[in-house]
Amino acid sequence: MSGLLDDIKAIAQLREAQGGKWEAIKPEYAARMRAQNRFHTGLDIARYTAKIMREDMAAYDADTSKYTQSLGCWHGFIGQQKLISIKKHFGTTKRSYLYLSGWMVAALRSEFGPLPDQSMHEKTSVANLIEELYTFLKQADAWELNHLFRALDDAKEAGDSAKEQELISKIDNHETHIVPIIADIDAGFGNAEATYLLAKKFIQAGACCIQLENQVSDEKQCGHQDGKVTVPHEDFLAKINAVRYAFLELGVEDGVIVARTDSLGAGLTQKIAVTNEPGDLGDQYNSFLDGDVIENAADINNGDVVIKQNGKLVKPKRLASGLYQFKPGTGEDRVILDCITSLQNGADLLWIETEKPHVGQIASMVNRIREVCPDAKLVYNNSPSFNWTLNFRQQVFDAWEKEGKDVSAYQRDKLMSVEYDNTELGQLADEWTRNFQRDGAREAGIFHHLITLPTYHTAALSTDNLAKGYFGDEGMLAYVKGVQREEIRQGIATVKHQDMAGSNIGDDHKEFFHGDAALKAGGKDNTMNQFG
Repeated sequence: MSGLLDDIKAIAQLREAQGGKWEAIKPEYAARMRAQNRFHTGLDIARYTAKIMREDMAAYDADTSKYTQSLGCWHGFIGQQKLISIKKHFGTTKRSYLYLSGWMVAALRSEFGPLPDQSMHEKTSVANLIEELYTFLKQADAWELNHLFRALDDAKEAGDSAKEQELISKIDNHETHIVPIIADIDAGFGNAEATYLLAKKFIQAGACCIQLENQVSDEKQCGHQDGKVTVPHEDFLAKINAVRYAFLELGVEDGVIVARTDSLGAGLTQKIAVTNEPGDLGDQYNSFLDGDVIENAADINNGDVVIKQNGKLVKPKRLASGLYQFKPGTGEDRVILDCITSLQNGADLLWIETEKPHVGQIASMVNRIREVCPDAKLVYNNSPSFNWTLNFRQQVFDAWEKEGKDVSAYQRDKLMSVEYDNTELGQLADEWTRNFQRDGAREAGIFHHLITLPTYHTAALSTDNLAKGYFGDEGMLAYVKGVQREEIRQGIATVKHQDMAGSNIGDDHKEFFHGDAALKAGGKDNTMNQFG
């Protein structure tokens, strides 16, 4: 990327070549606009962020403390404010991503209104949200650079050349708010062709990483609900291939595929896998089917399906829905086979949907996978569906009990109670929770930690607190004390909401386009000036 002064010089030469026709065009203004619009297409973003993600994966392989993180965001503004906040507090966006949750699209962004997480929302709504998120992140770049340009003008006017050079360096080395998005394509919204077509929309919108799950597309359930139905490996691998072809067609060779398995909590399959010989992939899948051994032909009834399993004829258990049932207790073994098979056939990262946040449980599965695929890495869902407080307090309770420590002061099934907040157990559980991501990255192969729908919950919580006060006795003080005063004191940019929405950028453009005739919004009578 060229520097500001180089761009000014190049555009000045271009203007001179027009023989006076571009006299109204100021090269410095054009160079500023160019700097504020670094990424011109979604494919530019996908290629840029794919490279970042691959570098991060290699860094994690070398040092597990370099894991990555994201929060799920359901609106472009939410994603933008998250990245602005990260840059403000930590000075960089490195190893910070965005997660785009199908759950939140279904619940918050469907034209049908709120829907359960069952792939009933419009196919293109996720791609539309990817584009929206990157539109807001690009605007964050323009907003931040706009402030630097205004400071540069002030330095020039004051004749402070040292400050000018400092600001030009900041502009030339500006770190973009554009970061990788891990985008949830559910189970592909149809067959492999449908998955391919939708994956192209994702990538063209800017996604460098697509998460695909092994559930039946038209039976898809939220990973933390019952009734999940998986597909044979051959069906899932066809969709992994479809996504890879989409990346390659669009020139995103570094595109990342996350293969998610729901097998740990899925007790059903839609169909029996095709198998040609004992021990092949289809036969391994079918070996997990629950069924009754057939002793003689009279045991076979009209409409029964019969397979050969471990050398014996077996009648798989089939529900009234036509779905087949897996043997109880086979979930973890199916997860291992799913993960190894996905990695051996084109997936880059794994996602194992679990029923609780337990480092030991996750590590036990990852260690088995790594016996075959040593570089296996996870994207892990730090899900709001878990009761984190109760889970970690019970983990501490169980660990203490196993050590022989006296736990008689605690009731395991009531550990959520506030009375345990300041106890030794409660405080240790909080410490385990604080360290969960570090421990998981080090011990359980978790490269990326995400919370799927945190901003759904934060929006609800903050709105509840404001509504309670504003419509109650606090009145306007509820907003002033709970929102605006904190925005000012914590340096939250949105306190100047006109600026955040682009009014200063618009004013600059008016000056660029109209010159001295520009009618600006940011003059002395703009009440935004009250905030300094």
